[in-house]
Amino acid sequence: MLTSLLAAAAAAAAPVPPADASLMALYRELHAAPELSMQEVKTAARLAPELKKLGFTVTEKVGGTGIVGVLRNGPGKTLLMRADMDGLPVVEQTGLPFASKVRATARSGVETGVMHACGHDTHMTAMIGAVRRLVADKANWSGTLLVVFQPGEETGEGAKAMLDAGLYNRFPKPDTAIAFHDSASLPAGTIGITPGYALANVDSVDILVKGVGGHGAYPQTTKDPIVLASQIVMALQTLVSRENSPLDPAVVTVGSFQAGAKHNIIPDEAKLQLTVRSYTPAVRKLLLDGIARIARGEAIAAGLPADRMPVVTVREELFTPSTFNTEAISNRTLALFEQRFGADRVKKVPPVMGGEDFSRFWLADQKIDSLIFWVGGVPQAAWDKAGGDPAKLPSLHSPFWAPEAETVIATASEALATAAMAELKKR
Repeated sequence: MLTSLLAAAAAAAAPVPPADASLMALYRELHAAPELSMQEVKTAARLAPELKKLGFTVTEKVGGTGIVGVLRNGPGKTLLMRADMDGLPVVEQTGLPFASKVRATARSGVETGVMHACGHDTHMTAMIGAVRRLVADKANWSGTLLVVFQPGEETGEGAKAMLDAGLYNRFPKPDTAIAFHDSASLPAGTIGITPGYALANVDSVDILVKGVGGHGAYPQTTKDPIVLASQIVMALQTLVSRENSPLDPAVVTVGSFQAGAKHNIIPDEAKLQLTVRSYTPAVRKLLLDGIARIARGEAIAAGLPADRMPVVTVREELFTPSTFNTEAISNRTLALFEQRFGADRVKKVPPVMGGEDFSRFWLADQKIDSLIFWVGGVPQAAWDKAGGDPAKLPSLHSPFWAPEAETVIATASEALATAAMAELKKR
C-alpha cells in the first residue's frame, strides 16, 4: 500500500486518504475526556487495547501512565514513534458538540476545567492511524516499531519519567525517533519541518526579593522590595538586549510579580516568577547566571545587607531541554514529504520558543536520528480571513483552539506512516 504510493509519489503527489470513521470517533472520544498531566489513567486504558489488537506487545504504567508497544517485524532498525496524552487546565470554549465538560483537581489543589487545548487528542489518534497503516503493510518493511504514548508533556516531566523507568533498557533501543505536533500557525494539512533547533530550553526561575518593610508614609525607614524588584525586572531585559548575541535567540519574561497587601504598607518581600527560553547550553548558562548576578547586584545597589540578598531558585524539576531535529532525518524527510504531499504543502519553518519534552528521547542517546514536525490545523477559511497572520487566530493552549481535526489526523497519520516506511524499508 504505502510502498506503491511512495513509488507513485516520485511522479506526482498522491491524494491523502481521509481519516476513516473509526479514527474520528476515537478523536471525539478522546477530545471529550481529557485528563491532566500524569493523571492520564482512563486515556491510557483506552489506548492500550488499540495497540494490543494490532499485535503489539504492550506494557502499561511506564513512568506513571505511559504505554509502550513493541512490534517486531524481522531484522532492521528500531523506530520510536511518540504521541503525548495529557490535556490542559483550560475551560473549553470552542462550542464543539463534543467539547470537554471535564473538571478535575490539579496537583496544586485547584479545581479546573480540562481541555485538549494543545491538540494531543489529534496526536494520539493520528498515531493509531499510522500504526494501523504500518501493520496492514508489514510485508513491505522490516524492523521494530516502538510506539510510546507519553504522559505529562505539558508539565515537562513525562518523557523523563519514562526514560527513568527504563524505556531504553527494558525495551528495544531506538535508532530513530519521530513525532508530530499540530500547529496553530499553519493552514490545515500543511507540514512544517525545522532542521536543527526547533523548540527551546524552558527554564522556570523564582526570585524572592527581600526588603525591610514599614509604613508607606515613611519610606526612608524601609528598604522597599517592590522598588527593588521593579529595578530587577527592568535590568533583566539587558541580558537579551546587551549581553546575548542578537544572532542567538533568547527570552526572559517575568510572568508573575507578587508583593504587598495594603495601600500604606511597604512589605518585607516581593516574589517574581520568570520563564527563560534559549536554544544552546551556552546561552542558557549566560541567562541563568545573569539573572542571579543582576538580582544580587541590584540589591547591593539598593543598600540591602548581606543577609537580605535575593534568593534565586532555578526550578530544575520544571526544566524542559531544547528540541533538536537532527540534520540527516530532517532533510531526507523534507524531500520525502515533498514527493508524497506536494511541494506546496511542505515547508521549512523557523524554530519557535515553545518547549517540548520530546527532546529528551534524543538527549538520552544523541546517536539516534530525531525529528518532530508540525501539521497545520487552521481551517483554510479562517487562515484566509486572518490574512495568514497567526496572531489573529486562536493559539495552542487557547480555550478556542479547535483544529480541523480530520485534516490534521489524515495528514499526520499518512506522514508518520510514510516516514516510518522510509526508515524501516527493506534493504
